[in-house]
This record gives sequence, C-alpha cells and structure tokens, in this order.
Amino acid sequence: MEKTIHQGRNVKRFREMLGIKQEGLALELGEDWNQRKISLLEQKDVIEEDLLAQVAKVLKVPVEAIKNFDEEAAVFNIQNNYEGSTLNHSSNYQYNYQPTFNPIDKIVELYEALVKSEKEKIELMQRILDKIN
Repeated sequence: MEKTIHQGRNVKRFREMLGIKQEGLALELGEDWNQRKISLLEQKDVIEEDLLAQVAKVLKVPVEAIKNFDEEAAVFNIQNNYEGSTLNHSSNYQYNYQPTFNPIDKIVELYEALVKSEKEKIELMQRILDKIN
C-alpha cells in the first residue's frame, strides 16, 4: 500500500514550524497572493512543481522536504528511537558511559588557569604601583 503525501498539509506544517502566518507567506509570494489563496494551497494534495519550488524557496526548505515529509513516520521515529524507548533497549546498542577525560584533571586545569590569571593581575598592579611611586 503506497502512502500519498499531502503536499499542502506539509506546506502548512513547515510554515507553522517556522512561525509564519498565511498572510506572511502570501506577502512573500507576491502581489497575486493573499491569505485565502494560501489556505486553498494548503488544502491541495499535490502542488504544481514551479509553485512548490517558489513556496520552498520562501520557506527556505528543500522541495524534497515538502514532497516527502510524512508526519506519521516522523512521530514513529521520535517515539521509537529515543534513548529510553523499549525498541531501543531491545536492540544491541552499546553505550559508553565513561568519559574520555578525567574530571579531576579538568578541575586542576581550571584552577591552574585561575592562579595564572591572578598572578598576572598582581604583576600588573605592581607595575602600576611602581609607576605611581
């Protein structure tokens, strides 16, 4: 069973994700466009190639994203591919929870940098005092 992608609905989803109102999209598409035409466009199953290219350019998304975005597949992937999902635990993923650095070494490194900075401040203050006296 081949699933059809509703391109108009995808335009609406991308527009909403980007926080663009129908009026804003109409304004960007040109004088011939208004909110009503955008509403009608978003109801179309298939959008003409040249128009789809224009809309994609305004939304700054690839044409293929509008043509191929499947919300159900995206939701399925999100639900089943996050770290705590049951599907993820049943697979053979290996996790390395050991850091690649020693945290104490990082603390010492930070402390040494702080001490160096303080020494530089003291030297600078000493030079200023020497100039004054």
